[in-house]
Amino acid sequence: MKRLLTILTLTLLTLTAGAQTITPPLEQLKENPRKAYGNDYPYQQEACGLTKSPKGYKPFYISHYARHGSRYYWNAFLYKELDTVLTVAHNKHLLTKEGEAFHDKFMAAKRELTTGVSELTQLGWEQHQQIARTMYNRFPEVFKRGGNVLAVSSLSGRCVLSMSAFCQELVQCNPKIEVREQSSRFTLDAVVPDDRQNPNKRSFPRVKPRFEQHRDKFHYDNSLQEKIIPRIFTSTEGLPGDLKRIAPNLISFYTTLPSIGHEGMMGHIITDEEIAAQWEQSNLGSYAWVFEPHYMVIPILEDFIQKADAVISGSSDHIADLRFGHDTYIGPLTVLLGLNGADSDPEDPYEVKNIYQNWQTCKASNIQLIFYRGKKATDDILVKCLLNGCEATLPVPTTQAPYYRWNDFRDFYLKRINDVPAN
Repeated sequence: MKRLLTILTLTLLTLTAGAQTITPPLEQLKENPRKAYGNDYPYQQEACGLTKSPKGYKPFYISHYARHGSRYYWNAFLYKELDTVLTVAHNKHLLTKEGEAFHDKFMAAKRELTTGVSELTQLGWEQHQQIARTMYNRFPEVFKRGGNVLAVSSLSGRCVLSMSAFCQELVQCNPKIEVREQSSRFTLDAVVPDDRQNPNKRSFPRVKPRFEQHRDKFHYDNSLQEKIIPRIFTSTEGLPGDLKRIAPNLISFYTTLPSIGHEGMMGHIITDEEIAAQWEQSNLGSYAWVFEPHYMVIPILEDFIQKADAVISGSSDHIADLRFGHDTYIGPLTVLLGLNGADSDPEDPYEVKNIYQNWQTCKASNIQLIFYRGKKATDDILVKCLLNGCEATLPVPTTQAPYYRWNDFRDFYLKRINDVPAN
């Protein structure tokens, strides 16, 4: 019955999403298996249309949060462990023919990989250029006269460069746009509120998703990890370190390759279709990862509300407020906002895939709130939400989805914030 109710709810969301339709996640994977890379998936703008705004309404302000673009792996351990195990296996003649080919390609790229740890790649730069130009072209009314934009980022270099790529592209679209870029401790609340350097850091409770109580109902398939090892090694006898880490490391490395320009390095050792076949169980882990800390991003949502209120009241002249951070914040923000039902917190682990897909938190993933003003001063301010460039539903009551009255949006989320239990 609960599964039926979830399906009916998703059907209603589809019907109320204007021009937006929701393709079931497993169907999406058939069309594009690389989405199974989850938060390693390199951003690609989906072919989705936008619902025409209500008569007389035009966009005047945009508020956004984005993850940095594609990068090398986030820490050096992955590259070091692969280097060690491949070197020992090569020296002991324990590699298959395909394993030797991978060894040679890895060693040829090793200096680049270890030097580039956590750094933004060229693709990451280009992703934010594309997103900025798409935003400009979709909402010319916001930008055509120029105006002031504030952009803030975390203290991480890859976020600072993502911000620069985005802002440079906006100014190239219209030199009348004035952009202030800032990466400092003063603005951490808006991008990485739990950063240890944030002078305003607060503590929030963590909550486990309800499906965790029913994990035993979910069938886990680890056959891919078992298949990978004999494709590379003739034997694992004498290999260093924890042998259980080898296959997960190889999978993690494989899913980063498109982001760093080394597709094909692993030959046929792993395929996209094999990653996709095990996506649902990896997505479960991702949902727990973004759900548990979703109260932590309350300061980001408060920043959205405060800056929008300032623009609407006339105390701020910003045409856009831009934020550049990490998957560890935009993922929980997706849950806190309840985008496309991400806050539903189902009990059945098999329902999780229908309300959250971990590719939503891909490289350069982004949330945009587009604000609309009517012709009359008495007209309600409307807001629409885009998730990765496509219209998203919110849990806010409305009769004209994907458009919501700003006052309704504001009241709904302020109540959600105020209802958070004390830590």
